[in-house]
Formats: sequence, C-alpha cells, structure tokens
Amino acid sequence: MTFPSSKNNTKTNSIQDIDGITIDCVIFGFNKESLEVLLVQHAEGESIGKWGLLGGWLRKEESADDAAQRILYELTSLDNIYLEQLKAFGDPNRVPERRVVTIAYYTLVNREDYNIKASLTLKEAKWYKINDIPNLIFDHNEILDFSLMQLRNRVRQAPIGFNLLPEKFTLLQLMHLYEEILGITLDKSNFRRKILQMKLLVPLDEKQQDVSHRAAQLYKFDSEIYEKLTQKGFNFEF
Repeated sequence: MTFPSSKNNTKTNSIQDIDGITIDCVIFGFNKESLEVLLVQHAEGESIGKWGLLGGWLRKEESADDAAQRILYELTSLDNIYLEQLKAFGDPNRVPERRVVTIAYYTLVNREDYNIKASLTLKEAKWYKINDIPNLIFDHNEILDFSLMQLRNRVRQAPIGFNLLPEKFTLLQLMHLYEEILGITLDKSNFRRKILQMKLLVPLDEKQQDVSHRAAQLYKFDSEIYEKLTQKGFNFEF
C-alpha cells in the first residue's frame, strides 16, 4: 500500500485510520488461459510511481475483514466476493523508517465482473501474468508468493477456483485454470473423467459462440453441491 506523508491519521470526515496497521490484497484473475494478478501503481506517498498490491489503512471502526472488503470495493466495485485472510506480515524492516504491520488477504475475481474505479491515490491498475510479476514495493513479492502457495493448497481442498470463471464455461477452460494455478500439465481425459464424477457441474444445452474451432459444450457449477464441497472439503488431486 502507499503511505501518506503526514502522520496525522484524523480525516476531515471524522474517519480515523489506525496508524501502523494496513490491509494488503492479492487479487487473482483468470484471462482465457492465464492466471493473473492485479497490481496498482501509486500516485502519492513514499511509494509514488511504484507497483504493488492493492492496500489501505485499517480504520478504527472496522474489522480487518470489513476493511479488506471496503478496499476491494473502492477499486473494483465488487462486493460479496471470495476473500480469504492469509496472515500478518510484521517484519520490523518491511517498511523503511516506520513500523507498519499488514494483514494480507487474497481474493478470486471473475474478470468479466471487474470494473476499475478512478482513484486519487492510484495512477494505474494493471493485470500481470503470474510469471511476469515485476519487483514490487516493500515485501509485496513475498506476500504474493505466499498467497499463491495458499491458493494452490486450497484449490485441492475446495472448489474455490470457480470464482475465477464466467458463469458458463467449458471443461477445457476449467482444466486450463487448474493447470495455471497448480503450475502443472494435466491429462485431458483424466481431468474430464474426475471432474464429471464429482457431479459438481451442470451440463447446459449450449455451446461456445463466435469461436474459430469446433464449439465446445458449456457448463456451470451446481451451487448446492458447490456449497457442500466448500464447507466439508474434498480431495481434488489428479
């Protein structure tokens, strides 16, 4: 996140930030066949012009979860999205010349729903492929690496990856998603067999539109089974 030059954290509208505690969010998205992360370029403070994760101060009147939801909504206009707390990053030297502890989160967003809002504190927001991440401010590369490790563990235990897909998708899109997250190559027939055995998908009487190749059947996930598997967990190994 970016830090204001003044240490006075009392704002004119009576909203008070807690000095020394911030929230940083890793925003994952999926673009066709690539797992990506949304990074922001700051327009003020000591990190002006540099790239980092989306972040902000924790306010006195809100919980950490509420702060993460607010920060994400202010940039993307999205609410009620999948959000998971990672951990606190509190190395005393993570931010030069002051002590700042950050509570990190990661979220999975559908790129079709994403709509960036203008912000006075941000110059630009840009999607980066997971293998093309530049050097980020502070310890944000470390936070990103940790969040990717957690995401890889979670998708093997719960079907959270569907949050990255459009409402209707093909089996090939789903397979590419898991290949990108896990960093592996999957066997197409084995993946198809196992995912269909889970009864998690609902086949639709629809096919892809406007594609140059043979149109594939579309699916959506069964929301009731999705909720059950998310709550109790499952083994998603291939």
